[in-house]
Amino acid sequence: MKIANSLLSILAVSLIFISGCSKEETSRDHSQFQNPVFEPVLADPSMIKGKDGNYYAYGTEDDWGDGKGAKYIPIIKSSNLTDWKFVGDAFTEKGRPTWKQGGLWAPDIQRYNGKYYLYYSLSTWGDYDPGIGVATSDSPGGPFQDQGQVLRSSEIGVENSIDPFFIEDNGIPYLFWGSFHGIYGVELSEDGTKTEGEIFQIAGNAYEAPYMIKRDGYYYFFGSLGSCCEGRNSTYRVAAARSKSIKGPYVDKKGVDILVSEGTPVITGGETYIGPGHNAIVTDDKKKDWIIYHAIDKKQPKLDNGATRRPLFIDPIVWKDGWPRVKNGVPGEEEQSPPFLNKK
Repeated sequence: MKIANSLLSILAVSLIFISGCSKEETSRDHSQFQNPVFEPVLADPSMIKGKDGNYYAYGTEDDWGDGKGAKYIPIIKSSNLTDWKFVGDAFTEKGRPTWKQGGLWAPDIQRYNGKYYLYYSLSTWGDYDPGIGVATSDSPGGPFQDQGQVLRSSEIGVENSIDPFFIEDNGIPYLFWGSFHGIYGVELSEDGTKTEGEIFQIAGNAYEAPYMIKRDGYYYFFGSLGSCCEGRNSTYRVAAARSKSIKGPYVDKKGVDILVSEGTPVITGGETYIGPGHNAIVTDDKKKDWIIYHAIDKKQPKLDNGATRRPLFIDPIVWKDGWPRVKNGVPGEEEQSPPFLNKK
């Protein structure tokens, strides 16, 4: 009887220990991951690897419905690109930009001049004069100090001037931007806070959310098409084009300029997840490229406040004949191998 009681005591302690572990600790196979990798929302994601070796992702201002109000560009953190934790907002309520009224949308994070530069859109739905600003920080986790306006629709001459993307090429900083009124580029001042020179157009009215990488002698353009934010009716998707020059012309796989073409498809909606788009690209330690984006679960397309619910996804890019595409062309639903990252 004493032996039986001892065994029962051991079993009870074991059950208590197991029940105290998180679901992730007890059931997650860390050799695999499954989309989405962060919920409930991280819309319009941008990502960077910090000097501390961790990855940081930034999203559009949203109220997640957690009773804590709006998040002024939420920041999440991961050591492996698949397990993410919310760490805070880029801006405090008092420190958010005030050079115009609007929401903080579609951030782009870059490391430049020894600091972290966060370009952001300041706009409202139907805004006749949106703009793009920049903030800086010594840490990827913020807080960021606003440096003010970089450009504005009424001053730059481009309607709907949102969705910034920064890239430095041959020592020259550029800003690309645009949303369904053409994708444009312009050189920036050496400190990355002002425009310099003439603007130039690289894509037509079909696109928004430009993102660019350099690979094998080409500049690859990724752009989002369709509607981002209509719940189950969203038609968002990503297409690509490439050029030998950062200023274009950018052409699709058939050689057609994306001033008139809708590009070469990279990812579109699937059976379970729809509206994939507004992407970033990250490369793992085996030089494999991954696309980071938001998408919509058909079964849970909206937040309680009625806004479209856009969790974070990540999928490997397959390069074939010089062109990128996600496997099967839709968001990954099954368990898959994670990005390869060297241990710290």
